[in-house]
Amino acid sequence: MATAKKPDRQFNGILSLGAEIRALRKVKGMTLTEFAEKTHKSIGYLSQVERDITKPSAGVLQIISEALGVDVGWFFPPGDDVDPKEQRYIVRARNRRRIAYSDMGFTDYLGMSDFLLSTNVDSNLAMGLTNLEPQGSTGDDAYTYRGEEAGYILDGTVDLTIDGESFVLVAGDSYSFPRTLPHRFFNAGPDVATFIWVISPVDLRSNYVTDET
Repeated sequence: MATAKKPDRQFNGILSLGAEIRALRKVKGMTLTEFAEKTHKSIGYLSQVERDITKPSAGVLQIISEALGVDVGWFFPPGDDVDPKEQRYIVRARNRRRIAYSDMGFTDYLGMSDFLLSTNVDSNLAMGLTNLEPQGSTGDDAYTYRGEEAGYILDGTVDLTIDGESFVLVAGDSYSFPRTLPHRFFNAGPDVATFIWVISPVDLRSNYVTDET
């Protein structure tokens, strides 16, 4: 019989610093050994940080942030004016976190920017928002992931290629497909295209396929 996923440590329902670091590392497909190599810190030390046994200094947290490809602000509450109870469930527009991928970093050079709409990445699914500049894309080649994806076009025009077949989507259109099929997003229109997407399971890696273990 399958057991429910055990939630990470939380403070007032919000992920602790260590749990937030661990969750982000895992969805980026990074092992503790790889994490240690990127940060030049020992596996033991990083394990203690992730279990909230050791609190990293501001300098070390900056190193950790760079290794995980995010701004250090990713790990801090959005502000004193935000109710912790609300923070468990709600993401205000002003507090959206920018997504960087494990092997691509931030994707401005592709004409694409992604933002996390979910409260955190320690979940079975994640929701995000993508802005595609004119001629912007997810890359020159189609790519694959595990799991499934669905989305809704808010503004502009999106050319979506799935397994070699291309579709032109406009505001109000939606899509869904297995992420194991090669796919690519491209904006051939004159205006910025914006769409919301949901993925499951949560992975912030790029251009890969992996088997479930």
